Amino acid sequence: MTLLDKDGVRLTVDDTVATVTLNNPAKRNAQSPALWRALAEAGKLVPGTVRIVVLRAEGKSFSAGLDRQAFTPEGFDGEPSFLDMARGSDSELDATIAGYQEAFTWWRRNDVVSIAAVQGHAVGAGFQLALACDLRVCADDAQFAMRETSLGLVPDLTGTHPLVGLVGYARALEICATGRFVHAEEAERTGLANLVVPAAELDGAVRDLAAALLAANRDALVETKALLRGAVHRTYEEQRAAERAAQARRLRDLAGLTD
Repeated sequence: MTLLDKDGVRLTVDDTVATVTLNNPAKRNAQSPALWRALAEAGKLVPGTVRIVVLRAEGKSFSAGLDRQAFTPEGFDGEPSFLDMARGSDSELDATIAGYQEAFTWWRRNDVVSIAAVQGHAVGAGFQLALACDLRVCADDAQFAMRETSLGLVPDLTGTHPLVGLVGYARALEICATGRFVHAEEAERTGLANLVVPAAELDGAVRDLAAALLAANRDALVETKALLRGAVHRTYEEQRAAERAAQARRLRDLAGLTD
C-alpha cells in the first residue's frame, strides 16, 4: 500500500514493514527542502502497527547529498536561498534549519527499528540520512563522505551525534574535516555499517535482518532500544536502575499485571 509519493520520496507499507524509497535516481537522489518535508511527512504517516522501517534508494547512488541548486543565487523555487537565510535573524535561521532536521529525527523513535539500505554514494546529507537510521546494511560499493567543510559549512542534519557515537570523536573529526570517502569495508570495520554484502544481495540482506527483528517480542524490543539509546547519557548506576525498571515493566506485563 502506497501512502505517499511526492518530491522524490515514496512510502509504502506491507503489514508491519514500511519502506521509504528515495526515487529520483536521475539526480542521484539529491536532496532539497521539498524532499526533507516529504521525509518528515512520511514519518507522520507510518502506521502504529509498523515495527520496521526500511530506507532505500533507487539507482546507483543512495544519495549524492544536497542538490547543487541550493548553492545558486536563486536557490529552489519557493524556498529561501542560502543568501536569504543568512540575512535572517538568528531565531529565523534556527527555525529554518530545525525544520529541515525534522526529516532526520523520527527514524530513531523507540516504537520502530529503522534500517538504511545503502548502495553507491552517500554524501553529505545522504551520509547524515543513513546515520539517522538505527542500522545500516551496505552494498560493497557503498561510499560515505561528509563534504560540508569543503563548502565552508558544517554537518547540520543531525549526523554528528550518531557519527561520534559509532566511530568515536577522533575518527569522526578526521572524516568530517577531510571529507574523504569511507568505503564499505572500513564502514563495517569501524561500526558505521552493521553488514556489507554484494550489491546484488542488498535487498535480500535487508529482508533477512527485518525478519530477524520481527521475530523478537515487540514490547521487549521497544524497551531494549530505549535502554540502549539512553545508556550514553546515563551513569553506570543510572543505567542499572533503568534496566531494573524496564525489566519490572516486562515481568508485570508478561504476568498480566499491567492495566
